[in-house]
Amino acid sequence: MTSDIAPPISGATRLYCIVGDPIAPVRSPAFYNEQFRRTGTDAVFFGLEIAAKDAAAGFAGLRAMRNIAGIVVTMPLKKLFLPLVDEVLPTARLVGSVNTIRREADGRLVGDMFDGRGGVLGLKWHGHDPRGRKVLLVGVGGAGGALAFALAEAGTAELTIADLDAARAADVAGRVCAAFPACAARVGPADPRGHAIAINATPLGMKPGDPMSFDPARLDPGTMVFDIINNPDPSPLALAARARGCPAIGGRAMYEGQAVYAARFLGIPITIEGRAI
Repeated sequence: MTSDIAPPISGATRLYCIVGDPIAPVRSPAFYNEQFRRTGTDAVFFGLEIAAKDAAAGFAGLRAMRNIAGIVVTMPLKKLFLPLVDEVLPTARLVGSVNTIRREADGRLVGDMFDGRGGVLGLKWHGHDPRGRKVLLVGVGGAGGALAFALAEAGTAELTIADLDAARAADVAGRVCAAFPACAARVGPADPRGHAIAINATPLGMKPGDPMSFDPARLDPGTMVFDIINNPDPSPLALAARARGCPAIGGRAMYEGQAVYAARFLGIPITIEGRAI
């Protein structure tokens, strides 16, 4: 069933929210409320701003609001909420952060992480399956760390990890190798030469004047560039890659990909035009 009119909000309306800081730029409320409108679902999705210093108090408040059915978590709360949920599913435990929390019928809060798998799904939508490929991943904080494990899970043959925090890069590479021995993960420079796919998972490019996370002049012909930032989209890095004749996609692919997994986890009906989900 589809509808052009959303049901009126009542005391029985199911509530979903996204929490983080800042919350004004997030796209989730518009995206999910459009899904509810299309399907005539009696639900509403809204944003709540919770600072990192208030993570524990904010989580306690969310737990107390029994008619909140699901929570999407964005920065800087993904790692901070991990120890607070009642059950952490394997992917979230492996990555060390949560981005989606579901309230079970008995009130328990169960958390999982879909950023990485969403990014891989976005790559596949655009015809770039990482299976058997050599991938450069620059930045392994938050979404980048999730991508490292998802790329290995998806069959990436070689994964080069670059991060300004060398210890963090080494930690992620070691844990990827332990969890997915078939993937040769290593720490290396942010040099895209020799890679089939090059990914920026840093915030660089979001602010005017930001340097690029790697030099697009070093891209091999045909290297696919995936810049996960979604504002601006296309990013300067993506535009520079395209100018060299390389295919490039932005953060929308990752956002919509993780939304598919999160919606399934939360029991939300979802359709994305032109996408096989």
